Amino acid sequence: MKRTAPEDPAFTPEQPAPAAPLPAPAPAPARPNRPPARPRGARMDGVLVIDKPSGPTSHDVVARLRRLLGVKRIGHAGTLDPMASGVLVVLVGEATKLAPYLTAQDKRYTARVVLGVGTDTLDAEGEITATQALPPWLEGELDALAGPGGIPGGEALARAAPRIAAALDAERARREQMPPAYSAIKVAGQRSYALARAGQAVDLAPRPVEVRSLALAGVARGAAGALAGTATAGAAPAALEVELDVSKGYYVRSLARDLGAHLGLPAHLSALRRTASGSFAVGEAAPLDAGADVLRAALRPLAAAASESLPVARLTEHGARRARLGQSLSASDFSSPPAHPGAAVWLDPDGHVVALGAAEPGDDVLPESPPPPAATRFSVLRGFSGVVDMQKPAEE
Repeated sequence: MKRTAPEDPAFTPEQPAPAAPLPAPAPAPARPNRPPARPRGARMDGVLVIDKPSGPTSHDVVARLRRLLGVKRIGHAGTLDPMASGVLVVLVGEATKLAPYLTAQDKRYTARVVLGVGTDTLDAEGEITATQALPPWLEGELDALAGPGGIPGGEALARAAPRIAAALDAERARREQMPPAYSAIKVAGQRSYALARAGQAVDLAPRPVEVRSLALAGVARGAAGALAGTATAGAAPAALEVELDVSKGYYVRSLARDLGAHLGLPAHLSALRRTASGSFAVGEAAPLDAGADVLRAALRPLAAAASESLPVARLTEHGARRARLGQSLSASDFSSPPAHPGAAVWLDPDGHVVALGAAEPGDDVLPESPPPPAATRFSVLRGFSGVVDMQKPAEE
């Protein structure tokens, strides 16, 4: 028999009984590792100077900052090996367009070169390949430099340690350098370090380099300069502390190898710290473990960072409109024209970065070249997004 609900004036098919209210959902569990969200529509364009600790790769640093700051476009200008510490220039947003120009700038380092021990990678992370006792003459020179008067310079260094001074002089004069086999240089489409790890011979060509300065800063003896495990290999090494300012493409690991060769010894790099990259110095760098708010506050605005690192030219309003459209410019489009034909930062009258540009046909001229003539045309090398005025510029 079909059962029906009892007659009830308050219950009809058109008026279903209200359902009992559902309990409120429990709050979602907290995600402590999630970076704080940026305001919707916020942009980050600029340069972060990070003091990279020894251990992580440069890629590791960029990956951490990407997660922490919640940005997608981020990179760096100038790789630091995992063992190395110091200045890593991190580019955020539109600043990534500066990468090839900032990477090309000079770098300053402090380094420790261990004498008497060689490794396959030319640094402390490699396998020991050779050990050699220090010759008596080198012991004598190191003793002369280890006195209370500190490290002498110039002729005094040549008198106290003539062979060490000669080795440094030879490296200051170097114009070509042989890269390490364990490097990221590509050989027949493969990274050199991959070939070296596979036991294959690596045929690399010398590369042009410039040594702006190279100075001996200190010496260390015995255990103070030793690599772990060296004593059991029958060596009692010493180390030279050096400070150097060098061009793009210079390998400090190769310097360690070559200093050792001048002195007749195997050698390797046991410590490296980058103290400056271009105009960015370690004294103004933020620690990698800083919080997101600290790092955002440390972000250098694009215009300021670019102007510190590259020559600056100022555009007229008319010139800025043309540059934003990628058009060729003449000297009359600048209120403050470029001082030389090479790459320069072009700013609009409000001080915003519009483009990187250079005299035609490109930026393959030296910064010390004379100012371009008035008839020179200028081309946009890289445009920067922002408040883009798509209005067609007035006819000339």
